[in-house]
Amino acid sequence: PANGIKVAIIGKPNVGKSSLLNRILGEERVIVSNIAGTTRDAIDSYFENEFGKYLFIDTAGMRRKSKVDDAVERYSNLRTVSAIERADVCLILIDANEGVTEQDTKVAGLAHEAGKSCIIVVNKWDAVENKETNTMRDMETKVRQGLSYMLYAPVLFLSALTGQRVDRLFQVIQDVHAQNTSRITTGALNSVLADATARVQPPTDKGRRLEIFYMTQASTKPPHFVIFCNDARLFHFSYQRYLENQIRAVFGLTGTPIKITIRQKGDKEDM
Repeated sequence: PANGIKVAIIGKPNVGKSSLLNRILGEERVIVSNIAGTTRDAIDSYFENEFGKYLFIDTAGMRRKSKVDDAVERYSNLRTVSAIERADVCLILIDANEGVTEQDTKVAGLAHEAGKSCIIVVNKWDAVENKETNTMRDMETKVRQGLSYMLYAPVLFLSALTGQRVDRLFQVIQDVHAQNTSRITTGALNSVLADATARVQPPTDKGRRLEIFYMTQASTKPPHFVIFCNDARLFHFSYQRYLENQIRAVFGLTGTPIKITIRQKGDKEDM
């Protein structure tokens, strides 16, 4: 059925992608084994519960480039990329025992670049949790540092093995998908813009001040905003980030990347 939210479970080998999918589906639909790269044939699994309808896209794990010698591995990397392309929401699985690795940042980066809603899922939490107190807060700080370009993504701690907190995934999937597809009226955007520019003056350069005329949303998945100004060169990245943070805060845009295009008066409006 095409009306479910398409969810890709992505991450490096042995992080528990198949185990999580099995836990969600409540049956051993995908063969799970601990040998890296044994999940060969991706099967989309349709699933419905009280939160909504979902289509889970299963992927074989991504490998470090040095191991991409055989065709099978190359194929599984391609499959991760194509799963991300097809997905609405990406669950980025991180191994709680290892924290964020270089491979994790690569996988997450693909989802971020593709403009997908993202949820960072710290799996195997049962193995870590009992060892010390405050672990969750400490771990979240580490994850945020490791995936610093993805501060918008919610972090969820769970265990595919024990099923702990797996049920919390569904509401978060609904939420981030709603944000990724949300449309904000031009009127609402411009009142936030007026407020933001009043609070923090736009930058000046050599006596010339950045003037921002208006802002509008061009598209969704991810939300793409176009800001018209007098001179794009004056639009410093830090000010762009400030405006992005204002938009996120006011409209509650969590779990989704945001794209901002700066245009100056006189630019062709080819959106």
